[in-house]
Amino acid sequence: MFARTLVAASALSAASGCMIIDTETVPAKPDKSYAAPMAQPAPPATVVAAPPAPVAPPIRARMESVEKPTYVSIPMEITINKPQKEVWARIGKYCDIAEWLQIPAGCQITAGKDNEVGAVRTVGSEILVGKTEYSYTYTQPVRDGRAYNLYHGTLEARAVNAKTTKMVYTLMYDNSLVAGDQAAKDAEVARRRTTFEGALKNMKILAEGGTLPPRPTPAAAPAAPAAPAPRQ
Repeated sequence: MFARTLVAASALSAASGCMIIDTETVPAKPDKSYAAPMAQPAPPATVVAAPPAPVAPPIRARMESVEKPTYVSIPMEITINKPQKEVWARIGKYCDIAEWLQIPAGCQITAGKDNEVGAVRTVGSEILVGKTEYSYTYTQPVRDGRAYNLYHGTLEARAVNAKTTKMVYTLMYDNSLVAGDQAAKDAEVARRRTTFEGALKNMKILAEGGTLPPRPTPAAAPAAPAAPAPRQ
């Protein structure tokens, strides 16, 4: 009977994949002919270089204002016996300054569009900063190493009636930068007024159909005294 029990147990163990040794159960050895696939390493991550940081422009040393500015205004005007539209068409273009201020080097537009806000002319590197149908305002740029005097000029053709126009020219700037005492500052204003009142007279001549007289030539420097003749 023991023999029959052993045979039955052997058959049962064969069916279950286990071997019976005496009375202990021993697991069957795994089949080594099959190997699980090995995990593949992950591809290296793509490193994207960061864009270079923007480089700040160098700081420009300049003075833009003074502690106690003294702004002066120089209003000037002249009457022209022509209609407003005709006057402005003759002398109101941005580079007409070369004609009525009699600038030998002339005038060219170096940036922007002629007669439009933002235009820059060679005369003083002046920028057109304001404009109406019959007026414009300009300024001069800040310059390195020089205090800014906020210089502005406005030229306007103002209709008086259908046949008469008043030309109005106004300058404004910081007069405190003029060297010297108050008398020197007043003299500088007077010189500037004389120059631009002369320009207004030229505008009147041109707008009324006349021809400008030749530009005054600078006075020649006095000749040096002749050396004395050598004594015999």
